[in-house]
Formats: sequence, structure tokens, C-alpha cells
Amino acid sequence: MPFESLGLSSEILRAVSDSGYDKPTPIQEKAIPYILMGRDVLGVAQTGTGKTAGFTLPMIDILSSGRGRARMPRSLILEPTRELAAQVADNFEKYGKYTKLSMALLIGGESMRDQQAALTRGVDVLIATPGRLLDLIDRGQILLADTKLLVIDEADRMLDMGFIPDVERIVSLLPKIRQTLFFSATMAAEIKRLSDAFLINPKEVSVSRPATTADTVTQRYVRTEQEAKFKRAMLRDILTDEAATMKSALIFCNRKRDVGIVARSLLRHNYDVEPLHGDMVQSARMDALRRFKKGEIKMLVCSDVAARGLDIPDVSHVFNYDTPHNAEDYVHRIGRTGRAGRAGKSFTLVSPQDKKSLTAIQKLIGQTIEEAKPGKPGKADAPKRAADGEVAANPPADEKIEKAAAPENKAENEIETKAETKTVEKAGKDDRKTRRPRRRKSGDEQHAQDLSNGTTEDAAEATNDVIAKPSKPQARAARGTERRRRREPAQEQPANNNSPFGEHTPAFMLRPVPLAANG
Repeated sequence: MPFESLGLSSEILRAVSDSGYDKPTPIQEKAIPYILMGRDVLGVAQTGTGKTAGFTLPMIDILSSGRGRARMPRSLILEPTRELAAQVADNFEKYGKYTKLSMALLIGGESMRDQQAALTRGVDVLIATPGRLLDLIDRGQILLADTKLLVIDEADRMLDMGFIPDVERIVSLLPKIRQTLFFSATMAAEIKRLSDAFLINPKEVSVSRPATTADTVTQRYVRTEQEAKFKRAMLRDILTDEAATMKSALIFCNRKRDVGIVARSLLRHNYDVEPLHGDMVQSARMDALRRFKKGEIKMLVCSDVAARGLDIPDVSHVFNYDTPHNAEDYVHRIGRTGRAGRAGKSFTLVSPQDKKSLTAIQKLIGQTIEEAKPGKPGKADAPKRAADGEVAANPPADEKIEKAAAPENKAENEIETKAETKTVEKAGKDDRKTRRPRRRKSGDEQHAQDLSNGTTEDAAEATNDVIAKPSKPQARAARGTERRRRREPAQEQPANNNSPFGEHTPAFMLRPVPLAANG
């Protein structure tokens, strides 16, 4: 079915054609006609199926007539993350370039003054994250009384991130009579409850059963050790094996701090990679995504902040450095590859502690993930690892304990050494605090002790021919003696009673006069 049969306007069809799309995806084919009819829609589809265009295209058509008033947006789109909100804004700019619709993007990490100025001019489409939107509502900068179209995107992700109370508060500020579009990748019981509360007689559209993976993605798992250095070595082995067919890749970690560690490790081994996680500055996050989409960097090490809805069509590989604790996160991660019918590969590193998580994932997706055994590293990589102090990804059982104690590289060894040094210094300081202070000895006492111990300058000259440097207490005592000597008044000369001048004898007469040699 072509786009022309969906009932979209000519301006939108022209923009879609300029983007290079000829046929709609299944979710677009099912959802767009009902949205144009004004029905509430409950959409369930896996990631990478085109849900974003499924609601942006009909929204542009619906909002093409009319104009938004100051601080009163005509439509609202809620997104769980900044990246998703920015991506939806890009879709509106791409598909609405032949219309005169105005749009505003409200996300954290950006200038609030610029966002307030855009709202003052009036917007037709408001794209926002819940936190920034509520902040501006509390400041009195936004009124939702004129919002007649609401879109809640990635509802299951909203639930995972704890945004549902914020979403419920935002919905309570909207008019009762409105059109609501509710999209989610999965349909858990809580999501079903929310849809029943937000939607009125919705039309449910679904293109796949909940929590299924695309058939175009080849899924494998690799056994590895729990220690971080073994996992990083195994990851490099897989990257080496897949280098010939890998166009671009996403590497997922469970924790934000591991994102930076893995990225720095790969950079040390000359891999083209950058990190991406929620604690980064917004400008740095957007710059990393922009460079990745343009192909300036080949790999992106990220947390689950990038696992939902990011439209990066050329991702050929997904690597799970950590096995996700939540089985549904696995579906969203590998959904970044194999998009729009393209082929993709996913590899998951599984340690002995991750067996239960792997079982839960296989149960959720309804299929068995085969085990992959990456080949040994090439000759070019072997000397490099030997130089860096690396170990093999799967060392023999009798060598694991011995090699696990060795530092992975010079940088990590220096970090451990500094940490130990700080610990020792702190312990020394605590010990000195509890130690009873000793009475300082005077210079005479110290000298007497030196004589008794045979450590005086004469003894040192007799044994080593070197005069030992005085200690700090000795130097302080000597300086104190010298200062006291200078402060004492000069002793008066005794009176010369034999002088004819009495006590007032001239000074020249008191000087010794040398006698002549001949008398």
C-alpha cells in the first residue's frame, strides 16, 4: 500500500517522497487512518517499526489549519528522554517543511529563556520531557487548556524511569475532550491500566506480539568471566572477529560508570569509539549522537538512555557488554539493529552470575539464543596485549587465579598504587594523632645524648669522615641560643682605678700597645 492511499495531504506526501520513503510500515499503515479520523489509538509495536512517523505524519495534517496562541500549545508530545524528544523534533522539521507549523522543544540541559521565548510566540506542536514541562508549568509559563491532541510515546519506558506520576499530573491539566495517542513497545499490566485511564474507546493497533525480536537480527551469546578485564578482552575479541562486516555498533552497559571505563579501554586499543550516558552534558550527548549518525565515529558505548527509539538505521551490530537485568531491556537494545528489514547481529557477554538473566531473556522472546565462540586474537593483537599486560579472554583454569591478580594495564596499576599510598598516609596520620607527644630536648641535652651514643661530629669524622647534618630540634635550639645571646646587653668594662682619668679613661688608652722588639 503506498502513502497516497492513507489520506495524507499533498504537502506531507511530497515531504515523505523527498525523504526517500515509498511504502508505509505496518504500524504506519494501521495507525494513520484512525488518527486522521480523530480516534484514540493504542499502538503496540517493537522498536524500529516506524512509530514516530506513525503519529507525526497525521498530526501535521490535522494541525495544518489553525494557529497556536501564546503559551497555549495546540498539541503535546511527551517523551521519556531528551534524545527521543530531539528525534521527534527532527521528524517534524523533515515532514512538515512544506507547512507553516511552529514547534518548540522543551528538554533539560538547554536554555530555559529560549524555550520561554518560543512559547511566548505561540506553538502548534510542543515536544517535551515530563520534568522540564512541569517546571515551566509551575512557573506559569504554559497553559494546557487549549491542547486538543496528546501523544504519550514509549509509555513502558516512562514506567521504568518513574515518570508515570508526572505524566498523570500533566494529563490532569489537559482538557477532558481531546484525542490521545498512546504508544508502547510492550504491554504490561501497568501499561494497560494507564491506557484505560487515559484513552476513550481506543483503537488498538499491533504489528507484533509483546516483547518479540526482529527475525532479521542474528542473536548470539558468549561465555566470559565476571572480572572486568576478562570481559573487556572478550569484547575486543568479538570486535576483531566482526570487523569485516561491522558498519557501526552500539555497546551497552548496565551502569553509567562502566560506560566511561569501557570507552577508555577501547580508546587505548585504538578503537574509534565515544561514550554516551545520562550524566553527560546535553551538548556533549547530542554531539556524540550527531557524529555517530554521520559516520564520524564507528562505535558508541552507551547506557540504556540510548536503547529506546533512537532512529539510527545503519547500526549493524549491538553488543551487550553487560547482560541486562530486565529481560525487556534486551529487546529494546537489540532493536537498535535490524531496522526496516535490514540484517543485524547482536552479541551478549554472559558470566556465570548472568545465567538466570539469560534464561529470563530466552523465556521472554520465546527462542533459544545460540552460543558463539569467538576466534583467538590475531598476531597483530597478541604483541599489543603482551605489551599492555593483557591476558587471554578465556585463560586455562590453572592460570586464572594467578593472572587475575595481575594489573590489566599501566593506567589501572597507577590508580591502584595511588589509592594504596593514600591509605597508608592516612593510617600514618591517624597513628601520629594518637601517639603521645615527646618533650623537645634542649641543645645541651641533645649534645650530651650524642656524646653518650658516640654520634657527635668528632665521632662521625673518625668513622665516616663526614659531619652529620644536625636535626631540626638541634638547629632550632642553636638558633634560639644565638637569639638570646644577641638580646643580652654587653657586659661593662671594669673600671680602671689606676688611670689618672678615673672612670672616664679615654678608649685609646685602654687599647693594647705593641712594644718595640728592641725594648
